[in-house]
Amino acid sequence: MSDIDEIIAAARDWAGQPMALATVIEASGSAPRLRGGHLLVAADGRFAGSISGGCVEYEVFALAEGVIAGKAASLTYYGSSNSGAWLPGLPCGGQIGVLVQPISDSGFSPALFEELAMSRSAGIALPLSTDLSTGLTVKGEYQGQFVNVYEPARRLLIVGAVQIAQALSAIARTTGFAVTINDPRERFLSAERFPDALLTDAWPDEAVAAFAPNAQSAVVTLSHDVKIDDPALAAALAGPTGYIGALGSRANHTRRIERLAALGFSPEDLARIDGPAGIHIGGLGPQEIALSMAAGVVGARRGVR
Repeated sequence: MSDIDEIIAAARDWAGQPMALATVIEASGSAPRLRGGHLLVAADGRFAGSISGGCVEYEVFALAEGVIAGKAASLTYYGSSNSGAWLPGLPCGGQIGVLVQPISDSGFSPALFEELAMSRSAGIALPLSTDLSTGLTVKGEYQGQFVNVYEPARRLLIVGAVQIAQALSAIARTTGFAVTINDPRERFLSAERFPDALLTDAWPDEAVAAFAPNAQSAVVTLSHDVKIDDPALAAALAGPTGYIGALGSRANHTRRIERLAALGFSPEDLARIDGPAGIHIGGLGPQEIALSMAAGVVGARRGVR
């Protein structure tokens, strides 16, 4: 579950009681949270998310309690050892600015959580703008305000419902991916083995076409069956898929490249396949191999491969 999905789920669960939302509106240096990160605080003391990884959360809890009690939205800066506007608090040396606003029509409307949920489900980015002088957040992008663009969930298609896929699916979901599992072998594919993932037993090339991969999505093949993996890889190469990975040894990958080349794919096309997939960590067993592959997916997104 991604950070914003966690916030949305908490807001739904805690609906009916006063809440406050803290948002990182500025981040620099070695700040542990990126601009746009959230911490949701409820009147009963529960919270979800973070804004500093624990460095200044207690200070922000106090600000949130004040906002919940009726105080105006507040904007506070943390991280500098110098006197002035910046307060000390981040031992990492980073700096963050934190806005705390009420969950209300005069701050961050509760209805915006549902707007976010719908936009993510539809695969659409949703920009929200906040007037830092009043703490009011509205839909759209407005000049002179803090604009936070909530991107749709990243998507991962795993072809081959094997044991590694179970671990990879779980890791991917915790890092914010919406996961689809494909395997035409019906016995491998079950909701019990893959909770919270979308399941499809279509033939792999059809599954990739239905998945409609884009530059923000990933396709990984794990079945060890060329009749399943090769059609999926060919379909992924035919589109703008952001990351394509294939499980297997180097020798198997060499033979895989030869088969795909025979289908007409160029060396440049085939270089897009990360194979053997993942970042080398010396992993053994399904869970560690899945961790390596998840690192490869994230690393490719960050320009590390």
